[in-house]
Amino acid sequence: MKSKNRYVALLIICIVTILSACGGENPENSNDVNGEHIIRMMSLSELTSLDPAAMLDFPDAIIQNASFEGLYFLDENDEVQPGVASDLPDISADGKTYTFTLRENAKWSNGDAVTAADFEYAWKRMIDPENGFLYNFLMHDLIENASEIATGEMDPETLGVRAIDTNLLEVKLTNPAQYFTSLMVFPIFFPQNREVVETFGSDYGTNSESIVFNGPFIVEDWQQSQMDWRLKKNPAYWNHSTIPTEEIHFQVIKETSTALNLFEDDQLDVAIVTGEIAKQMHNSETFQSYPAATMDYIRLNQQRRGQATPLANENLRKALALGIDKDNLITNIMADGSKPLDGAITEGFVRNPKSGEDFRSEAGSLMQYDPEQALSFWQRAQEELGESITLDLLTTDDSGYKKMGESLQWALEDLFDGLTVTMRSMPAEVALNTASESDYDLFLIYWTPDYQDPYSTLKMMYSGNNRHYSNPEYDRLLDEARFTYALEPEKRWQSMIAAEKELMENTAGMIVLSQNQNSVLQKLTISGLNYHTFAAPMSLRNVTNDLE
Repeated sequence: MKSKNRYVALLIICIVTILSACGGENPENSNDVNGEHIIRMMSLSELTSLDPAAMLDFPDAIIQNASFEGLYFLDENDEVQPGVASDLPDISADGKTYTFTLRENAKWSNGDAVTAADFEYAWKRMIDPENGFLYNFLMHDLIENASEIATGEMDPETLGVRAIDTNLLEVKLTNPAQYFTSLMVFPIFFPQNREVVETFGSDYGTNSESIVFNGPFIVEDWQQSQMDWRLKKNPAYWNHSTIPTEEIHFQVIKETSTALNLFEDDQLDVAIVTGEIAKQMHNSETFQSYPAATMDYIRLNQQRRGQATPLANENLRKALALGIDKDNLITNIMADGSKPLDGAITEGFVRNPKSGEDFRSEAGSLMQYDPEQALSFWQRAQEELGESITLDLLTTDDSGYKKMGESLQWALEDLFDGLTVTMRSMPAEVALNTASESDYDLFLIYWTPDYQDPYSTLKMMYSGNNRHYSNPEYDRLLDEARFTYALEPEKRWQSMIAAEKELMENTAGMIVLSQNQNSVLQKLTISGLNYHTFAAPMSLRNVTNDLE
């Protein structure tokens, strides 16, 4: 995803709240529903759609992950567990055919059975280019015929997925992909009820009345642009007896200072903390910090509105990459436990299949802060582009990203004489859509892997990407990982290490800033918020509030 952290958490982490009871007179302010505790949650970004195929941002992924279930889900240890599938898949000897057996008691919230045909329909709908779903790239070059379908060369019905019978699903891959099972926890691979989708047409998923669910919760009282909604335990969910919470209320609050005030007033169970607040509260018994595989980074767009941007110049890209003091940015601006990151793959995310060594440790540090070398590249860039260079910096409109953007703007202009950085901030959905149209120069944003493999991150810079980075050597190395060494894990690993170096150090195709932490103040009664390093950044199936 596309794409689970301090500033990422400002977009993706839900803040659980419990409002004080007012004598039981007002149900909205009551702590209980039929004797069960209500959990109130806050998101710092709007929900854009309930349709997993239309997922845009992390809040979408969190809610869709709570209200739908795919073949598998992630447990508290990031291990894949059977969901609608009754067990792990049967995999052919050549690694290219997966057969999934579905459990017979999986139901939709309207009582319909969840079948293999629901998965077949959902995936073919996802890849159909007429629908224009953003995340269908996850199927490209992976599922048989997906790339050709996406470009209009083949019909969606030829996608390599079919329901053999009611509870048996077969998937054919173009090449072996050891990460394929972990990819099944990503929302775009969740099933869809065809009859419901076709009944509501373009309105499907735009409000809570135009969709059905098969996950632990159902969504109520939401429509697009609305700033609050509710999750209620789904009685039709096959494993509903294991879900401890009856009802969760959400509302959108974008300012972290407001969240802190509500926390201190006992109206929030969990508040995201950053900057000086994080420093001050670090020793509090309510302070918690959760690891993440999410990084903050800067996209460098090389072509805008059909014209080359200054960032098509390699010397300029290298100057910027080497000219950012990540330690200062993270210590004095972010100040939330996040760590400087000198590579595209985060620490602790994945290990060498043979030696067990962490990818980041084995690959080393790339493009560390070096102002002297940065100025040398800057001078070369000026010789090629002119003395004055102007760049547009896009950020989302939450306070954390705006603050970080302002710091970068000042620091870069101070270091590079002749550089002007103009900054604009937009709501997350607008910013992401703007970025998808390549209408920016620099975009300060986050990234969380879609599945547990370095290829998930590295693939986004393969030629044909919307940043217009194209590098034959980089493509060759990724092709080695995808094709040549698909069944040779150690050689595949080395190809991905070499590819990261080609991207980050040799050509400065992107600028990575930090590996994020989810730093929060969390009431001691809250447990079961499970944070993940890939797919949806957090799951709610185990969350509970024990007030007793």
